[in-house]
Amino acid sequence: MDRQQDYVLRTMEERDIHFVRLWFTDVLGTLKSVAVAPAELESAFTEGIGFDGSAIEGLARVYESDLLLLPDPTTFQVLPWRGDQNRTARIFCDVLTPDGEPSPADPRHVLRRALKKASDMGFTFYTHPEIEFYLFKTEPSAPGVLPEPLDAGGYFDHTARGSANDFRRAAILTLESMGISVEFSHHEVGPGQNEIDLRYADALSTADNIMTFRTVVRELALGQGNCASFMPKPMADEPGSGMHTHMSLFEGDRNAFYDASGPYQLSKTGRQFIAGLLHYAKETCAVTNQYTNSYKRLWGGNEAPSYVTWGHNNRSALLRVPMYKPGKQQGSRVEHRGIDSATNPYLAFAVSLAAGLKGIEDGLDLPEESEDAVWALSEMERRAAGIEPLPNSLSQALHAMETSELVAETLGEHVFNFFLRNKRAEWADYRARVTPFEVERYLLA
Repeated sequence: MDRQQDYVLRTMEERDIHFVRLWFTDVLGTLKSVAVAPAELESAFTEGIGFDGSAIEGLARVYESDLLLLPDPTTFQVLPWRGDQNRTARIFCDVLTPDGEPSPADPRHVLRRALKKASDMGFTFYTHPEIEFYLFKTEPSAPGVLPEPLDAGGYFDHTARGSANDFRRAAILTLESMGISVEFSHHEVGPGQNEIDLRYADALSTADNIMTFRTVVRELALGQGNCASFMPKPMADEPGSGMHTHMSLFEGDRNAFYDASGPYQLSKTGRQFIAGLLHYAKETCAVTNQYTNSYKRLWGGNEAPSYVTWGHNNRSALLRVPMYKPGKQQGSRVEHRGIDSATNPYLAFAVSLAAGLKGIEDGLDLPEESEDAVWALSEMERRAAGIEPLPNSLSQALHAMETSELVAETLGEHVFNFFLRNKRAEWADYRARVTPFEVERYLLA
Protein backbone atom coordinates (compact mmCIF):
# COMPACT_ATOMS: atom_id res chain seq x y z
CA MET A 1 0.00 0.00 0.00
CA ASP A 2 1.38 3.42 -0.94
CA ARG A 3 1.65 6.41 1.39
CA GLN A 4 -1.39 8.23 -0.04
CA GLN A 5 -3.63 5.19 0.39
CA ASP A 6 -2.43 4.78 3.96
CA TYR A 7 -3.18 8.47 4.63
CA VAL A 8 -6.75 8.05 3.35
CA LEU A 9 -7.41 4.98 5.50
CA ARG A 10 -5.99 6.64 8.64
CA THR A 11 -7.96 9.83 8.00
CA MET A 12 -11.20 7.91 7.62
CA GLU A 13 -10.66 6.21 10.96
CA GLU A 14 -9.60 9.40 12.74
CA ARG A 15 -12.53 11.43 11.37
CA ASP A 16 -15.09 8.69 11.89
CA ILE A 17 -16.14 8.52 8.24
CA HIS A 18 -18.90 5.96 7.73
CA PHE A 19 -19.40 6.07 3.95
CA VAL A 20 -17.17 6.58 0.92
CA ARG A 21 -18.67 7.60 -2.39
CA LEU A 22 -16.73 6.49 -5.43
CA TRP A 23 -17.25 9.08 -8.18
CA PHE A 24 -16.80 8.78 -11.94
CA THR A 25 -18.54 10.15 -15.03
CA ASP A 26 -20.20 8.73 -18.09
CA VAL A 27 -19.23 9.86 -21.58
CA LEU A 28 -21.59 12.85 -21.43
CA GLY A 29 -20.10 14.07 -18.14
CA THR A 30 -22.91 13.02 -15.82
CA LEU A 31 -21.56 12.27 -12.36
CA LYS A 32 -22.04 8.68 -11.19
CA SER A 33 -21.55 7.37 -7.67
CA VAL A 34 -21.50 4.19 -5.63
CA ALA A 35 -21.17 4.12 -1.85
CA VAL A 36 -18.90 1.61 -0.12
CA ALA A 37 -18.21 0.93 3.53
CA PRO A 38 -14.80 2.05 4.83
CA ALA A 39 -13.82 -1.59 5.39
CA GLU A 40 -14.06 -2.20 1.63
CA LEU A 41 -11.80 0.67 0.63
CA GLU A 42 -8.44 -1.00 1.26
CA SER A 43 -9.23 -3.85 -1.13
CA ALA A 44 -10.74 -1.35 -3.59
CA PHE A 45 -7.37 0.42 -3.80
CA THR A 46 -5.70 -2.80 -4.91
CA GLU A 47 -8.43 -4.80 -6.64
CA GLY A 48 -11.05 -2.22 -7.64
CA ILE A 49 -14.83 -2.41 -7.24
CA GLY A 50 -16.76 -4.24 -9.96
CA PHE A 51 -19.86 -2.80 -11.64
CA ASP A 52 -22.04 -3.24 -14.72
CA GLY A 53 -20.61 -0.81 -17.26
CA SER A 54 -23.34 -1.52 -19.82
CA ALA A 55 -25.84 0.29 -17.58
CA ILE A 56 -23.85 3.55 -17.80
CA GLU A 57 -24.08 5.85 -20.86
CA GLY A 58 -21.36 4.87 -23.30
CA LEU A 59 -19.07 2.94 -20.94
CA ALA A 60 -19.48 -0.60 -22.29
CA ARG A 61 -21.55 -2.82 -24.52
CA VAL A 62 -23.71 -5.55 -22.96
CA TYR A 63 -21.36 -8.36 -23.96
CA GLU A 64 -18.37 -6.65 -22.31
CA SER A 65 -20.20 -5.12 -19.35
CA ASP A 66 -17.88 -5.99 -16.45
CA LEU A 67 -15.77 -3.01 -15.41
CA LEU A 68 -13.82 -1.95 -12.32
CA LEU A 69 -13.63 1.31 -10.37
CA LEU A 70 -10.13 2.02 -9.06
CA PRO A 71 -10.15 4.85 -6.48
CA ASP A 72 -7.57 7.60 -6.93
CA PRO A 73 -6.46 8.31 -3.33
CA THR A 74 -5.13 11.77 -4.23
CA THR A 75 -8.76 12.92 -4.74
CA PHE A 76 -10.04 11.96 -1.28
CA GLN A 77 -12.17 14.67 0.35
CA VAL A 78 -14.89 14.76 3.01
CA LEU A 79 -18.28 15.99 1.77
CA PRO A 80 -19.06 18.87 4.16
CA TRP A 81 -22.75 19.15 3.28
CA ARG A 82 -23.35 15.63 4.60
CA GLY A 83 -22.96 16.87 8.19
CA ASP A 84 -20.79 15.86 11.13
CA GLN A 85 -22.73 12.73 11.99
CA ASN A 86 -21.98 9.58 9.96
CA ARG A 87 -19.60 11.54 7.77
CA THR A 88 -19.28 10.81 4.07
CA ALA A 89 -16.21 11.24 1.85
CA ARG A 90 -15.69 11.01 -1.88
CA ILE A 91 -12.91 9.70 -4.12
CA PHE A 92 -12.72 9.99 -7.89
CA CYS A 93 -12.09 6.74 -9.70
CA ASP A 94 -10.47 5.53 -12.86
CA VAL A 95 -12.48 2.96 -14.83
CA LEU A 96 -10.63 -0.25 -15.69
CA THR A 97 -11.37 -3.36 -17.71
CA PRO A 98 -11.35 -6.73 -15.88
CA ASP A 99 -7.71 -7.31 -16.87
CA GLY A 100 -6.71 -4.05 -15.15
CA GLU A 101 -6.24 -1.94 -18.27
CA PRO A 102 -7.72 1.59 -18.51
CA SER A 103 -11.18 1.50 -20.06
CA PRO A 104 -11.18 3.30 -23.43
CA ALA A 105 -14.62 4.66 -22.52
CA ASP A 106 -13.49 6.45 -19.35
CA PRO A 107 -13.48 10.26 -19.90
CA ARG A 108 -10.82 10.63 -17.21
CA HIS A 109 -8.59 8.24 -19.18
CA VAL A 110 -9.23 10.19 -22.39
CA LEU A 111 -7.84 13.29 -20.69
CA ARG A 112 -4.95 11.34 -19.17
CA ARG A 113 -3.95 10.19 -22.67
CA ALA A 114 -3.93 13.76 -23.97
CA LEU A 115 -1.90 14.91 -20.96
CA LYS A 116 0.58 12.07 -21.57
CA LYS A 117 1.14 13.35 -25.09
CA ALA A 118 1.74 16.85 -23.74
CA SER A 119 4.16 15.43 -21.18
CA ASP A 120 6.05 13.56 -23.92
CA MET A 121 6.47 16.94 -25.65
CA GLY A 122 7.81 18.43 -22.41
CA PHE A 123 4.63 20.28 -21.36
CA THR A 124 2.25 20.41 -18.42
CA PHE A 125 -1.24 21.70 -19.25
CA TYR A 126 -2.85 24.13 -16.79
CA THR A 127 -6.42 25.43 -16.85
CA HIS A 128 -8.46 28.00 -14.94
CA PRO A 129 -12.26 27.97 -15.53
CA GLU A 130 -14.76 30.77 -15.02
CA ILE A 131 -17.97 28.86 -14.35
CA GLU A 132 -21.33 30.57 -14.88
CA PHE A 133 -24.67 29.24 -13.68
CA TYR A 134 -28.20 30.41 -12.90
CA LEU A 135 -30.02 30.24 -9.58
CA PHE A 136 -33.80 29.88 -9.65
CA LYS A 137 -36.22 30.15 -6.72
CA THR A 138 -37.64 26.67 -7.08
CA GLU A 139 -37.26 23.59 -9.20
CA PRO A 140 -39.41 23.51 -12.37
CA SER A 141 -43.06 22.85 -11.52
CA ALA A 142 -43.66 21.10 -14.85
CA PRO A 143 -41.62 20.11 -17.92
CA GLY A 144 -40.78 23.17 -19.97
CA VAL A 145 -41.83 25.63 -17.26
CA LEU A 146 -38.99 27.94 -16.27
CA PRO A 147 -38.95 28.92 -12.58
CA GLU A 148 -38.34 32.49 -11.44
CA PRO A 149 -34.71 33.69 -11.18
CA LEU A 150 -33.48 34.09 -7.62
CA ASP A 151 -32.92 37.84 -8.05
CA ALA A 152 -33.03 40.69 -10.57
CA GLY A 153 -29.35 41.61 -10.20
CA GLY A 154 -26.94 42.43 -13.00
CA TYR A 155 -23.20 42.38 -13.65
CA PHE A 156 -21.15 42.85 -10.46
CA ASP A 157 -24.29 43.94 -8.58
CA HIS A 158 -24.12 43.76 -4.81
CA THR A 159 -27.76 43.41 -3.87
CA ALA A 160 -28.72 44.40 -0.34
CA ARG A 161 -29.39 41.28 1.72
CA GLY A 162 -28.93 39.44 -1.56
CA SER A 163 -29.45 35.71 -1.50
CA ALA A 164 -26.91 35.31 -4.32
CA ASN A 165 -24.19 36.97 -2.22
CA ASP A 166 -24.84 34.56 0.63
CA PHE A 167 -25.02 31.62 -1.78
CA ARG A 168 -21.65 32.37 -3.39
CA ARG A 169 -20.08 32.80 0.04
CA ALA A 170 -21.42 29.43 1.18
CA ALA A 171 -20.29 27.76 -2.06
CA ILE A 172 -16.78 29.18 -1.79
CA LEU A 173 -16.41 28.14 1.85
CA THR A 174 -17.59 24.63 0.97
CA LEU A 175 -15.23 24.35 -2.01
CA GLU A 176 -12.25 25.61 -0.05
CA SER A 177 -13.00 23.18 2.79
CA MET A 178 -12.56 20.48 0.13
CA GLY A 179 -9.21 21.84 -1.01
CA ILE A 180 -10.58 23.60 -4.12
CA SER A 181 -9.22 27.15 -4.32
CA VAL A 182 -11.45 29.93 -5.63
CA GLU A 183 -10.08 33.09 -7.24
CA PHE A 184 -13.11 35.32 -7.91
CA SER A 185 -16.90 35.32 -7.61
CA HIS A 186 -19.57 37.81 -8.63
CA HIS A 187 -23.06 38.28 -9.95
CA GLU A 188 -23.21 37.95 -13.72
CA VAL A 189 -25.28 39.87 -16.29
CA GLY A 190 -28.47 37.81 -16.21
CA PRO A 191 -31.03 37.82 -13.36
CA GLY A 192 -30.04 35.06 -10.97
CA GLN A 193 -26.82 34.43 -12.93
CA ASN A 194 -23.57 33.97 -11.03
CA GLU A 195 -19.93 33.23 -11.74
CA ILE A 196 -17.30 31.54 -9.59
CA ASP A 197 -13.74 31.19 -10.92
CA LEU A 198 -11.49 28.36 -9.80
CA ARG A 199 -7.74 28.88 -9.45
CA TYR A 200 -5.24 27.52 -11.95
CA ALA A 201 -4.46 23.82 -11.59
CA ASP A 202 -3.31 20.99 -13.80
CA ALA A 203 -6.08 20.03 -16.20
CA LEU A 204 -6.98 16.69 -14.60
CA SER A 205 -7.34 18.27 -11.16
CA THR A 206 -9.39 21.09 -12.72
CA ALA A 207 -11.75 18.64 -14.42
CA ASP A 208 -12.26 16.80 -11.11
CA ASN A 209 -12.81 20.16 -9.40
CA ILE A 210 -15.45 21.18 -11.97
CA MET A 211 -17.40 17.98 -11.34
CA THR A 212 -17.18 18.67 -7.59
CA PHE A 213 -18.13 22.31 -8.16
CA ARG A 214 -21.36 21.39 -9.96
CA THR A 215 -22.30 19.00 -7.17
CA VAL A 216 -21.58 21.55 -4.44
CA VAL A 217 -23.61 24.26 -6.19
CA ARG A 218 -26.58 21.96 -6.78
CA GLU A 219 -26.51 20.56 -3.24
CA LEU A 220 -26.35 24.02 -1.65
CA ALA A 221 -29.14 25.35 -3.88
CA LEU A 222 -31.40 22.41 -3.01
CA GLY A 223 -30.58 22.89 0.67
CA GLN A 224 -31.88 26.47 0.39
CA GLY A 225 -35.01 25.43 -1.48
CA ASN A 226 -33.64 26.77 -4.77
CA CYS A 227 -32.48 25.29 -8.06
CA ALA A 228 -29.09 25.71 -9.74
CA SER A 229 -28.79 25.26 -13.50
CA PHE A 230 -25.75 24.93 -15.75
CA MET A 231 -27.95 24.89 -18.86
CA PRO A 232 -26.11 26.88 -21.56
CA LYS A 233 -29.09 29.12 -22.44
CA PRO A 234 -32.04 28.79 -20.05
CA MET A 235 -33.70 32.11 -20.99
CA ALA A 236 -34.06 33.38 -24.54
CA ASP A 237 -33.60 37.07 -23.71
CA GLU A 238 -30.79 36.71 -21.17
CA PRO A 239 -27.11 35.76 -21.51
CA GLY A 240 -26.12 32.11 -21.64
CA SER A 241 -23.79 30.41 -19.20
CA GLY A 242 -20.30 29.78 -20.49
CA MET A 243 -17.20 28.31 -18.92
CA HIS A 244 -14.46 30.56 -20.25
CA THR A 245 -11.28 28.58 -19.65
CA HIS A 246 -7.79 30.07 -19.40
CA MET A 247 -5.13 27.69 -20.73
CA SER A 248 -1.35 27.59 -20.67
CA LEU A 249 1.54 25.17 -21.10
CA PHE A 250 4.49 25.01 -18.73
CA GLU A 251 7.93 23.52 -19.26
CA GLY A 252 8.87 22.76 -15.68
CA ASP A 253 8.46 26.07 -13.85
CA ARG A 254 8.62 28.16 -17.03
CA ASN A 255 5.51 29.38 -18.81
CA ALA A 256 5.97 28.21 -22.40
CA PHE A 257 3.52 30.88 -23.61
CA TYR A 258 5.66 33.79 -22.39
CA ASP A 259 8.19 35.67 -24.51
CA ALA A 260 9.13 39.20 -23.47
CA SER A 261 9.92 40.14 -27.07
CA GLY A 262 6.80 38.61 -28.68
CA PRO A 263 3.59 40.41 -29.63
CA TYR A 264 1.55 40.73 -26.43
CA GLN A 265 4.53 38.93 -24.79
CA LEU A 266 3.27 35.74 -26.43
CA SER A 267 5.84 33.13 -27.43
CA LYS A 268 6.00 31.20 -30.68
CA THR A 269 4.73 28.16 -28.79
CA GLY A 270 1.78 30.15 -27.48
CA ARG A 271 0.94 31.50 -30.92
CA GLN A 272 1.07 28.04 -32.48
CA PHE A 273 -1.10 26.62 -29.69
CA ILE A 274 -3.73 29.32 -30.35
CA ALA A 275 -3.47 28.68 -34.09
CA GLY A 276 -4.24 25.01 -33.42
CA LEU A 277 -7.29 25.88 -31.31
CA LEU A 278 -8.57 28.07 -34.15
CA HIS A 279 -7.79 25.55 -36.90
CA TYR A 280 -9.73 22.77 -35.16
CA ALA A 281 -12.43 24.95 -33.55
CA LYS A 282 -15.25 23.63 -35.75
CA GLU A 283 -14.17 20.00 -35.34
CA THR A 284 -14.03 20.20 -31.54
CA CYS A 285 -17.17 22.32 -31.11
CA ALA A 286 -19.55 19.40 -30.57
CA VAL A 287 -17.44 18.28 -27.60
CA THR A 288 -17.06 21.72 -26.00
CA ASN A 289 -20.75 22.50 -26.70
CA GLN A 290 -22.53 19.16 -26.56
CA TYR A 291 -26.23 20.04 -26.37
CA THR A 292 -28.77 21.42 -28.83
CA ASN A 293 -29.25 24.28 -26.38
CA SER A 294 -25.52 25.09 -26.47
CA TYR A 295 -25.90 26.73 -29.88
CA LYS A 296 -28.53 29.12 -28.60
CA ARG A 297 -25.80 30.45 -26.31
CA LEU A 298 -23.16 30.64 -29.05
CA TRP A 299 -25.53 32.43 -31.42
CA GLY A 300 -27.51 34.36 -28.82
CA GLY A 301 -25.39 37.52 -28.68
CA ASN A 302 -24.32 38.97 -25.31
CA GLU A 303 -20.62 38.62 -26.24
CA ALA A 304 -20.90 34.88 -26.84
CA PRO A 305 -18.37 33.78 -29.48
CA SER A 306 -19.94 32.82 -32.81
CA TYR A 307 -16.94 33.11 -35.13
CA VAL A 308 -13.50 31.53 -35.34
CA THR A 309 -11.41 34.54 -34.32
CA TRP A 310 -8.90 35.60 -31.72
CA GLY A 311 -8.11 38.96 -30.20
CA HIS A 312 -6.27 40.73 -27.43
CA ASN A 313 -8.99 42.79 -25.82
CA ASN A 314 -11.90 41.57 -27.92
CA ARG A 315 -14.61 39.85 -25.90
CA SER A 316 -16.55 38.79 -28.99
CA ALA A 317 -13.64 36.58 -30.11
CA LEU A 318 -13.54 32.82 -29.60
CA LEU A 319 -10.03 33.06 -28.15
CA ARG A 320 -8.67 36.00 -26.20
CA VAL A 321 -5.12 36.77 -25.07
CA PRO A 322 -5.56 38.67 -21.79
CA MET A 323 -3.51 41.80 -21.19
CA TYR A 324 0.03 41.14 -19.99
CA LYS A 325 0.87 42.47 -16.54
CA PRO A 326 4.52 43.43 -15.90
CA GLY A 327 6.19 40.97 -13.57
CA LYS A 328 3.47 38.38 -14.18
CA GLN A 329 5.23 36.23 -16.77
CA GLN A 330 3.64 33.11 -15.33
CA GLY A 331 0.22 34.53 -16.22
CA SER A 332 0.64 34.41 -20.02
CA ARG A 333 -2.28 32.39 -21.33
CA VAL A 334 -5.14 32.11 -23.79
CA GLU A 335 -8.80 32.34 -22.76
CA HIS A 336 -11.06 29.87 -24.62
CA ARG A 337 -14.51 31.52 -24.56
CA GLY A 338 -16.34 28.83 -26.52
CA ILE A 339 -16.69 26.17 -23.84
CA ASP A 340 -20.03 26.12 -22.02
CA SER A 341 -20.86 25.21 -18.44
CA ALA A 342 -22.58 21.93 -19.34
CA THR A 343 -19.62 20.36 -21.11
CA ASN A 344 -17.87 17.18 -20.03
CA PRO A 345 -14.67 18.87 -18.76
CA TYR A 346 -12.49 15.79 -19.28
CA LEU A 347 -13.36 15.56 -22.96
CA ALA A 348 -13.41 19.33 -23.53
CA PHE A 349 -9.92 19.75 -22.07
CA ALA A 350 -8.65 16.72 -23.98
CA VAL A 351 -9.74 17.96 -27.43
CA SER A 352 -8.65 21.54 -26.68
CA LEU A 353 -5.20 20.38 -25.62
CA ALA A 354 -4.93 18.08 -28.63
CA ALA A 355 -5.82 20.94 -31.00
CA GLY A 356 -3.26 23.24 -29.40
CA LEU A 357 -0.51 20.60 -29.45
CA LYS A 358 -1.27 19.86 -33.10
CA GLY A 359 -0.78 23.54 -33.84
CA ILE A 360 2.68 23.32 -32.23
CA GLU A 361 3.58 20.07 -34.00
CA ASP A 362 2.56 21.41 -37.41
CA GLY A 363 4.03 24.87 -36.84
CA LEU A 364 0.72 26.57 -37.67
CA ASP A 365 0.81 30.31 -38.23
CA LEU A 366 -1.51 32.46 -36.17
CA PRO A 367 -3.78 34.51 -38.45
CA GLU A 368 -4.36 38.23 -37.97
CA GLU A 369 -6.30 39.07 -34.85
CA SER A 370 -9.79 40.51 -35.00
CA GLU A 371 -9.75 43.97 -33.43
CA ASP A 372 -13.42 44.77 -34.11
CA ALA A 373 -16.47 43.33 -32.40
CA VAL A 374 -17.20 40.49 -34.81
CA TRP A 375 -20.95 40.74 -34.27
CA ALA A 376 -20.89 44.38 -35.44
CA LEU A 377 -19.37 43.51 -38.82
CA SER A 378 -21.55 42.83 -41.85
CA GLU A 379 -21.53 39.38 -43.42
CA MET A 380 -19.61 40.82 -46.37
CA GLU A 381 -17.02 42.37 -44.05
CA ARG A 382 -16.56 39.06 -42.24
CA ARG A 383 -16.10 37.16 -45.50
CA ALA A 384 -13.59 39.75 -46.72
CA ALA A 385 -11.63 39.32 -43.49
CA GLY A 386 -11.69 35.53 -43.81
CA ILE A 387 -13.71 35.15 -40.60
CA GLU A 388 -15.54 31.82 -40.51
CA PRO A 389 -18.55 31.05 -38.32
CA LEU A 390 -18.67 28.35 -35.69
CA PRO A 391 -21.34 25.68 -36.24
CA ASN A 392 -24.78 27.19 -35.61
CA SER A 393 -26.41 23.93 -34.51
CA LEU A 394 -25.49 20.62 -32.94
CA SER A 395 -26.11 19.02 -36.33
CA GLN A 396 -23.50 21.22 -38.01
CA ALA A 397 -21.04 20.58 -35.18
CA LEU A 398 -21.48 16.81 -35.50
CA HIS A 399 -20.94 17.05 -39.25
CA ALA A 400 -17.61 18.82 -38.63
CA MET A 401 -16.64 16.34 -35.92
CA GLU A 402 -17.42 13.11 -37.75
CA THR A 403 -14.64 13.59 -40.31
CA SER A 404 -12.08 14.87 -37.79
CA GLU A 405 -9.02 12.67 -37.42
CA LEU A 406 -7.86 14.80 -34.50
CA VAL A 407 -11.05 14.34 -32.46
CA ALA A 408 -11.31 10.63 -33.34
CA GLU A 409 -7.72 10.02 -32.25
CA THR A 410 -8.09 12.09 -29.07
CA LEU A 411 -11.36 10.55 -27.89
CA GLY A 412 -10.56 7.04 -29.07
CA GLU A 413 -12.82 4.90 -31.23
CA HIS A 414 -15.25 3.88 -28.47
CA VAL A 415 -15.96 7.36 -27.09
CA PHE A 416 -15.90 8.96 -30.55
CA ASN A 417 -18.51 6.56 -31.98
CA PHE A 418 -20.75 6.61 -28.91
CA PHE A 419 -20.68 10.39 -28.71
CA LEU A 420 -21.71 10.74 -32.37
CA ARG A 421 -24.52 8.18 -32.01
CA ASN A 422 -25.85 9.76 -28.83
CA LYS A 423 -25.77 13.30 -30.18
CA ARG A 424 -27.32 12.37 -33.51
CA ALA A 425 -30.19 10.81 -31.57
CA GLU A 426 -30.49 13.99 -29.49
CA TRP A 427 -30.63 16.10 -32.65
CA ALA A 428 -33.28 13.82 -34.20
CA ASP A 429 -35.38 14.06 -31.04
CA TYR A 430 -34.96 17.86 -30.98
CA ARG A 431 -36.03 18.19 -34.63
CA ALA A 432 -39.16 16.13 -34.01
CA ARG A 433 -40.43 18.39 -31.20
CA VAL A 434 -43.10 21.03 -31.86
CA THR A 435 -42.11 24.09 -29.84
CA PRO A 436 -44.31 26.75 -28.17
CA PHE A 437 -42.82 29.21 -30.68
CA GLU A 438 -44.21 27.19 -33.60
CA VAL A 439 -47.63 26.78 -31.98
CA GLU A 440 -47.87 30.50 -31.30
CA ARG A 441 -46.64 31.53 -34.72
CA TYR A 442 -48.24 28.94 -37.02
CA LEU A 443 -51.28 27.31 -35.38
CA LEU A 444 -53.73 29.70 -37.06
CA ALA A 445 -51.59 30.53 -40.07
